[in-house]
Amino acid sequence: MADFLMGIAFFLIIEGLVYALAPSVLRRMAEMLPQVPENQLRASGLFAIGLGVLMVWFIRGA
Repeated sequence: MADFLMGIAFFLIIEGLVYALAPSVLRRMAEMLPQVPENQLRASGLFAIGLGVLMVWFIRGA
C-alpha cells in the first residue's frame, strides 16, 4: 500500500510541475486533444500502461 501511495504522490508532483512550469504547453495540448482519433488515444494509453508495468517490474525485481 505504501508503494501505491508513493506512486500517487509522484504522479501529483509531476503533474503539478507541468502545470507550474509549462501551462501554455498544457493548454495547447488540451486544445489539440479533441482532434486526436480515439483509437490513437487508446493505443497511447495502453502503451503507457505497458511501459509503466515493465518499469515497476524491473525496478521491483532489482
